[in-house]
Amino acid sequence: MGPVIRPQRLRQSAAIRRLVAQTRLHPAELVLPVFVREGASEPLAISAMPGVVQHTVESLVAEAITAADAGIGGIMLFGVPSTKDAVGSGADDPDGILNVALRAVADAVGDRLVVMADLCLDEFTDHGHCGVLDDAGRVDNDATLERYAAMGLAQARAGAQVLGLSGMMDGQVAYVRAALDAEGFTDTVILAYSAKYTSGLYGPFREAVQSSLEGDRATYQQDPANATESLRELELDIAEGADIVMVKPAMPHLDIVAAAAELSPVPVAAYQISGEYSMIEAASAQGWIERDRAIMESLLNIRRAGAQIILTYYALEAAALL
Repeated sequence: MGPVIRPQRLRQSAAIRRLVAQTRLHPAELVLPVFVREGASEPLAISAMPGVVQHTVESLVAEAITAADAGIGGIMLFGVPSTKDAVGSGADDPDGILNVALRAVADAVGDRLVVMADLCLDEFTDHGHCGVLDDAGRVDNDATLERYAAMGLAQARAGAQVLGLSGMMDGQVAYVRAALDAEGFTDTVILAYSAKYTSGLYGPFREAVQSSLEGDRATYQQDPANATESLRELELDIAEGADIVMVKPAMPHLDIVAAAAELSPVPVAAYQISGEYSMIEAASAQGWIERDRAIMESLLNIRRAGAQIILTYYALEAAALL
C-alpha cells in the first residue's frame, strides 16, 4: 500500500498552491529607495546597480508618480550633494538637495504615497561617516545626535512623513523624537534602523551616493557575529518611541527579521540592500539564475521571515509582477 498522508496533494496545481499559500506579497508592503543628485541635468546610471539611477529632481518626481500609480507603499529618498563638509551641513540646509527633493515629491504624491527620508550624515560628510568626528577621529555619538535632530526637523518641514534613522547612534530615536515633538511634528513617523549590520554588501550603495568613506563603520554598526545585541537595540528603539523598526541587510539576517517580528509590538521592516540587488543582477546577466523568479523568491522569503515592510530596488518591478 502507498502512503495515506500525501502532502503533495496540496501542491498538485497552481490553483491549489495559491489557495493554501501561507505568505503573500502585496505592492503596498514595498518601499522604493531612490537617489537624487544635486546638479544633475539627466538621470545618471549607477554602474554597480544596473537599472538604478541617480535622479534629477524632475525625474525623481516622475518616478514617485509612477510609484504611486503602481500602488507601492512608499518611497525612500537619499541625497547626493555636490559639496560636503565635516559636519554634513547640507543635511539640514533647506536648500540642500535632499530637502529640495522631499518638498517636490511630497507636493506631487504626498497624499498617495508615503514619502520617507534617509536621516543620516554619511552622504553629506567629507569623511563619509554617519556622524561628526571628535579630535581623535572617532564618531562623537552625542554631538551627532544634535545634527540628527536638526536634520530631522529640516526633513519634516520639507514634507517627509517618515524619517529613516539609519546612523546607529545610541539614543538617536529618543533625541530626534523629542526634537520633533517640541516643534509640533508629533505626527512624523520614526523608522529606526534598529539592527543595521556592518556588511560587505554596501559597496554598490556607496557608489550610488558617492560616499567619501575610508575605513569602516564597525564601531557603531552591529557585528554580523551577534544576534542578542540586535534585539537589545530593537527593544531600546521601541522604548524610545520608534514607530517602525528595521533590519538591514535583509537576506543575510533573516533570523534577526524573524526574531524581531516575534518580539516587536510595532511593524518590522527589512531592507534588501544594494549588494543583494547587484548579486541578483550579476548572476542573472550571466544566465546562472532566473531573474524574475529570483527577485520574487527573495522578497517572499523576507516577507515569510516576518517583515511587514520591505525596502527594495525591485519595488516597481515586483509590483508589476504581482
